[in-house]
Formats: sequence, structure tokens, C-alpha cells
Amino acid sequence: MQERIRGNEYRTTVVCVDSYHRGIPVGRFYNPSCKEGKSFESLSQLLVRMEDMLDDMKFPQSFTMARTFGSSVSIGTEGTSGQGQKQSGQLATFAVRVLFRQNASWQGEVTWLEGKREESFRSVLELILLMDGALQESMGTN
Repeated sequence: MQERIRGNEYRTTVVCVDSYHRGIPVGRFYNPSCKEGKSFESLSQLLVRMEDMLDDMKFPQSFTMARTFGSSVSIGTEGTSGQGQKQSGQLATFAVRVLFRQNASWQGEVTWLEGKREESFRSVLELILLMDGALQESMGTN
């Protein structure tokens, strides 16, 4: 059993979005707990892989057990990229700082690095809406 990671630097995950077509982000994310970046090809894949990473770290600790239909299936981490790769997205880069995992969701702060703006979020849905707004703005479609 892995011990719980303690340290505020582990709360922040850098999300690099390389493309965003029809509301589907593609990119990779980085966290100090991972030796390599992890790629994603959809919003759901990003969220599931980040949740798996937070569960592995046990930080921040989840206040509820995840519910699933049937048996639990682990999502792989294929398509990772090395840490030597530049941690910025071709389209946008976000620093997602998860402070709490309560009420089966995340609470924290997201910083849009290119836009130099920071907002708090009270749920994953609010995080998604903030990131979508920034991506739409960066593409000039807002």
C-alpha cells in the first residue's frame, strides 16, 4: 500500500491542451507525482486519468468512495510523454490546483497561464466550463 503523499506542490497539475475540436480537448498533463506526462484524447479521459492519479496519491484524500456500474476497470496510461517535453499546450495551458475532493467532485483553483487569469471552482463541472470558456476565447470563437 502506497503512503499518502503530503506536500502542496502535488496539488497542482499542469494541463496542456494541444487541440480542441467540437469541444473535445486533446493533450497531456503533468504532476510531480508522475515521472512522465499522461496523454488524453477527450475530456472524460482527462478527468478519469486525473482522478486515478489523485486516488493513487491519496492527496487530496477523497471524502467519498467512487461509484461504478459493475466491477471497476482501471484506465491505462499508454501514450505518455517524457518529462523533458515542454509543459505547455499548443492551444492553452492550465494549472489545476485541486484543494479538496468532497461531494464526489473536486474543489480548487484553475489558472489559465496564457490568459494570466485565475478562478476558483466548486465542482468538476465548473472547472470544465471555465476551461471551455478559455479555450473558446483562445480560438477566437467566443
